[in-house]
Amino acid sequence: MDYRLERDLIGEKRVPKDAYYGIHSLRAYENFRITGLKINGELIKAVCEVKKAAAISNKEAGVLDGHIANAIIQACDEIIGGRLHDQFMIDPIQGGAGTSINMNANEVIANRAIEILGGEKGDYSIVHPIDHVNKSQSTNDVIPSAGKIATIRLLGRAIGTLKRLNTALMDKAIEFDEVIKMGRTQMQDAIPIRLGQEFKAYSYAIERDIERLTRVKDRLKNLNLGGTAIGTSLNANKYYIKTVVVNLSRITGLDLKQADDLIDATQNLDVFVEVSSTLKACAVNLSKISNDLRLMSSGPRTGFGEINLPPKQSGSSIMPGKVNPVIPEVMNQIAFNIMGNDLTITMAAEAGQLELNAFSPIIFYKLFESIESLSNGVETFVENCIKGITANKARCKELVNNSIGIITSICPYVGYKNASVIANKALKTGGTVKEIILKEKIMDESKLEEILDPVSMTEIV
Repeated sequence: MDYRLERDLIGEKRVPKDAYYGIHSLRAYENFRITGLKINGELIKAVCEVKKAAAISNKEAGVLDGHIANAIIQACDEIIGGRLHDQFMIDPIQGGAGTSINMNANEVIANRAIEILGGEKGDYSIVHPIDHVNKSQSTNDVIPSAGKIATIRLLGRAIGTLKRLNTALMDKAIEFDEVIKMGRTQMQDAIPIRLGQEFKAYSYAIERDIERLTRVKDRLKNLNLGGTAIGTSLNANKYYIKTVVVNLSRITGLDLKQADDLIDATQNLDVFVEVSSTLKACAVNLSKISNDLRLMSSGPRTGFGEINLPPKQSGSSIMPGKVNPVIPEVMNQIAFNIMGNDLTITMAAEAGQLELNAFSPIIFYKLFESIESLSNGVETFVENCIKGITANKARCKELVNNSIGIITSICPYVGYKNASVIANKALKTGGTVKEIILKEKIMDESKLEEILDPVSMTEIV
C-alpha cells in the first residue's frame, strides 16, 4: 500500500495515500477501538450539513475564498448524499468531546475538496481541514448541533412507527369491541371488561408517547452553533454568527434556531436527558403492553388463552409444537436496553464540568441506539404481532361465566357481607355465583340476568 506522510503536534504518521481521512482520524481510530462500530450515518450527514452551512456563511462574510468554499460545499453535498461514509471510521465511544468526529469530517471534506480543485489528497495548502473546513467553528458547537439534527431525524422515524402502532391498536380495539373477558387486578379476577377496551387503552398510552416525543423533538431545534469553543463566539465573524444557523436551517429543511444563550447551550446537555427520559416512558408502555399480550396468550391450554398471537417461529429445540411469544419478548428486551441507556445518558450529562460536557459521544451513541432500536422494534411489533392477533371468544366467555369476580355487580343489591358469603361458597363448592344465588333464591332470575349481563357491566356510564 502506498502512503503519504502527515504531521500534527504529536509527530508524523503514515496515512494510506488513497484515504480521505488524515492523521487526526487515524490516531482516533487507533486510540478508540471500543465497540467495533462506527458513528451513526445520520450524525455523519448532520456534521457535513453543519460544515456546508459554515462554508456558505464564511464565503458570504468574505473570510473564505469562493473557490475553496465552493469545493467544500460540493464535497459536503456528496457526503450528505451518501458518498465516502466508509471514510468515517471513528468508534462512537471516544474521548475528546467529539473532537475525533469533527476532525474526521474536516479531513474527509478537505481531501475531497482538494480533489475537486485538481490537487492530491493530503496537500492541505489547497484546502486545509482546520483553517478552511473548520473555519469559525469548534468541536464544541459543531458536534452538539449535529447531534441534535441527527436526533430530530431519528425521532421522526420513531414517531412514524408509533403512529402505525397506534392505528393498529385502534383497529384491534374496534375488532374486539364485543369480546367480553375477565378483567384482572393484581393478577386476580376482578370484573368483566371488553377486550376492545383493553386495546383502546393501549392505543391511548402510545398516543401520549407520540405527543411527548413530538414536543421534545421541537426542543432540539435550539442550537449552540456560532458559539465556538465555550459559547463566547471567539474566532467567528459577526456575519457568520448571525447567518450560520439560518443557512443550516435552509440546508436541513428543519426550523432550526440559534440558542438565546450560547454559553448555556454549550455547557448543558439536559435536553438529551429529556429526550432519553421520554423514550424511557415510551419503553415502559411498550413493555407493559408486551407483558399483557404474553399473559393473555399464555397456554395455549393451561394458561389464560384469551388471545392468539401469530406464530412466528418454533419455540423449543426439545419440545415439539411449542411456539413462544417472541415478538413481545423482543419488545421487552428493547425496553430494558432503553432504560439502561437512559441511565448512561443521565450520568454523562451530569458529568459535564464548567464550560463543556466532554461526554457527548456516549450520549449520542446510546441515544441513537435507543431511538433506532425502538423504531425497529415497533416496526416488527406492528407487522409480526399486533396485526395478526385474534381473540378466543369462547375461552373469554367461559372464564367470565366461571369467575367469582362478577359478584361485585351483586354487592349493591345484597350488600358486601352477603356477597362475600356467596363468593366463598362458590370457591368451596366449585359452583358459579349465578348457580348459588338461584339455588338459595337470593334473587329473581330475570333480575339476576339483568345485573350479570356482561355487556352492561363493561359499559361506562
